[in-house]
Amino acid sequence: MITISGLEKRYGAQHVLRGVDLDVRRGSVTAVVGPNGAGKTTLIKSILGLVRPDAGVIRVDDVLVGDDCAYRARIGYMPQIARYPHNLTARELLAMLTDLRQAAPGAGPIRRDETLVELLALAEQLDKPLRTLSGGTRQKVNAVAAFLFTPELLILDEPTAGLDPAASAVLKDRILAERDAGRTVIVTSHFMSELEELATDVVVLLEGTVRYVGSLDELLRRTRKTNLGRAISYLMTEAAA
Repeated sequence: MITISGLEKRYGAQHVLRGVDLDVRRGSVTAVVGPNGAGKTTLIKSILGLVRPDAGVIRVDDVLVGDDCAYRARIGYMPQIARYPHNLTARELLAMLTDLRQAAPGAGPIRRDETLVELLALAEQLDKPLRTLSGGTRQKVNAVAAFLFTPELLILDEPTAGLDPAASAVLKDRILAERDAGRTVIVTSHFMSELEELATDVVVLLEGTVRYVGSLDELLRRTRKTNLGRAISYLMTEAAA
């Protein structure tokens, strides 16, 4: 579904992405992992068109990113920290997102999936200003917004950060349901055990380069490790040698 070739990005003297090549398979849950500063967020924002690479090509369903922003209508994005207008209520936020989606060129009928409102017990919070909500509750609103339009591609950056165990379980179950429905998910998390529950594929970024891309099972077999955390540690040690 996503093809990236030769992706380069610098911020001044900092070389953040160094010739990144990878494919994200349709219907996969792809975990993007690596230490802080590895380039994960820059990679995600490049796919979204929020960062302009210095070189390289990104295609989403054969649409060249940078030429036409219409492809974003098929994406649900859940940033690690959502920065919504704090004076809005959660209900007003969802209405605003619906209006923006409806106003997009070529937009068809808009159908909203608010299943997560009930599953995350948000109904009583919808008419409260976002500024009054706890961080965990705002993260629940963030999740509802990402899944609201049943997108073909979900990009989830630390989606369970700040969630209690029950809400985290609800969100992980929803991610698995999206995968089973044939949708594509890209997810980052510092919780390796969480990614093991969800991921079919893994991209390992170290210092802006791809050190591994492929299935989770193959990564564990290749590194001869029993879990994802140990496999990543092994690759980091190998790269430093």
